[in-house]
Amino acid sequence: MASIGIPDHDSLPEYFYHWVQEKPDAPFLKQPKGTHWKIVTFGEAYEQASKMANALISIGLKKGDHVAIYSKNCYHWILADLAIMMCGMVSVPLYHNLSANQLSTVLQLADAKAVFIGKLDQWLAHPEHVPNDVQIIRFPYYQGNAEVTEGVLWDDLVNSNELLPEVHVPDPEELWTILFTSGTTGTPKGVMHIHNTPVQIIKDDSKNDWVGIAKHPTPNLLSYLPLNHVAEKIGVYAVALMLGGTVSFGESIDTFAKNLQDTQPTIFFAVPRIWTKFYLAVANKMSLKKQKLLFSIPIISGILKRKIRYGLGLSKAKIVATGSAITPTYLKVWYAGLGIHLIEAYGMTEVCGSITNTPMLDAPKDSVGKPIPGCEIKIAKDTQEVLMKSPYMMKGYYKDPEMTAKVLKNGWLHSGDKGSFDENGFLKIIGRVSDAFKTSKGKYITPNPLEEEIEKNVLIEQVCIAGLGIPQPIAIVNLSEVAHATPKEEVEVALDQTLSKLNDTLANYTRVSTIVIDQNTWNMENAFLTPTLKIRRGEIDRRYSKYFLEWHDRNENIVWYE
Repeated sequence: MASIGIPDHDSLPEYFYHWVQEKPDAPFLKQPKGTHWKIVTFGEAYEQASKMANALISIGLKKGDHVAIYSKNCYHWILADLAIMMCGMVSVPLYHNLSANQLSTVLQLADAKAVFIGKLDQWLAHPEHVPNDVQIIRFPYYQGNAEVTEGVLWDDLVNSNELLPEVHVPDPEELWTILFTSGTTGTPKGVMHIHNTPVQIIKDDSKNDWVGIAKHPTPNLLSYLPLNHVAEKIGVYAVALMLGGTVSFGESIDTFAKNLQDTQPTIFFAVPRIWTKFYLAVANKMSLKKQKLLFSIPIISGILKRKIRYGLGLSKAKIVATGSAITPTYLKVWYAGLGIHLIEAYGMTEVCGSITNTPMLDAPKDSVGKPIPGCEIKIAKDTQEVLMKSPYMMKGYYKDPEMTAKVLKNGWLHSGDKGSFDENGFLKIIGRVSDAFKTSKGKYITPNPLEEEIEKNVLIEQVCIAGLGIPQPIAIVNLSEVAHATPKEEVEVALDQTLSKLNDTLANYTRVSTIVIDQNTWNMENAFLTPTLKIRRGEIDRRYSKYFLEWHDRNENIVWYE
């Protein structure tokens, strides 16, 4: 039986076919170029994707073959993925910033027969790292991005092929996609999901009235996080297909804020790093002290909050979600003050997205909510590890039964996260089991709670607690734009106060000895951040561990490093 507001189908391509029949002239994809937006209707998307599906067959690919997509988000990304599904093949979406060697490794691990190469910051030596038996199809050139000349041009294939004579309707249990993890701790793992899973997630949400996705038909969405990440794939792509929505894209990092403001999405998902940047951007224009004063004046407060929400691009947002990493409590409190309830989505690629959420307004701000109806969570007694059981579980890691058996035991997925339940059944995540490290005093340090306290200072944009093998932990930070407009002496005084306030609440062995200001920006390009903007602790340890003891032993509490 169909859920209210959602047609009754068993796979994403069937929903696409549905909307092509129901509203072929309605906008589906919107791609910005400066002030101009290219609009692709459902009918136009079907024509291009159908011809590309036929092209894949014409170059010798068969049903069940694996086809990779290597590109930043753009409308051709969606068309390529639709084409793959329309001819019964399996999509293997990849992170767009893979190195040449990583690209080669993943294409071989995935048994890819073809790869769509598109909107990229860099191409460099990648052509020689694509196996000879993998067909390259390149997207049309996106201005301001790397120029790819290898392979067959998308337009040439589309123009030389007819519509697919018969589109594929997948069996619900058929393999839908292989989502490779970011590989921050070794070889990437290919997570296998079937066609029925994304559909069932959104149908169940509608049936249970959990997050309330189906209450907002024809949603307006912005896609900017990597489309190969499960949160974007479910929360934007699947939602758009099932509810007949419109997906807009960001043109570049520089235009992101403007693209978001122009789009004013009705459903919006962002990772904590994005929410932090929004928060700091507002604080840079209006101090927290001034905000507190103005928000206390009834009429001015309402006008100002509406103006801020519009400026952020969230004036029409009905569902606003956060996830991928744990969102600090102070951020949720600040956004709640603006009238924006951040719904935390906690989960993993292996469970096809979230397994807990906080749709309820009274959810404790330091929790990630309660399990989604139909899902289960328990805490391992010895390690405090979060164990998951979900109807949306992966079918395993592609060609890696050993790793699958290591993670899936007796039907429970071992998450690698440490957590606990409060008396009302709300889950709190303490951090990763692997993030804890031992000081030279033999004491274990859990970084996340310390980091969240330090992050409250608006002068700090990012923080990583480190200190394996030295007497006390240290905090390595990146400064915010607010700090860059503040005299150096004031920055040092403010950070010293934050350090003292934090340490007053801690046991001796947990106290942070030093704040190190790293003047090198942490980003994806220098590998300090993952594609979903989480800090790579291993990379910070690798580059800076040789300095840890020296920084710890310095007389001053605040150390500048360049």
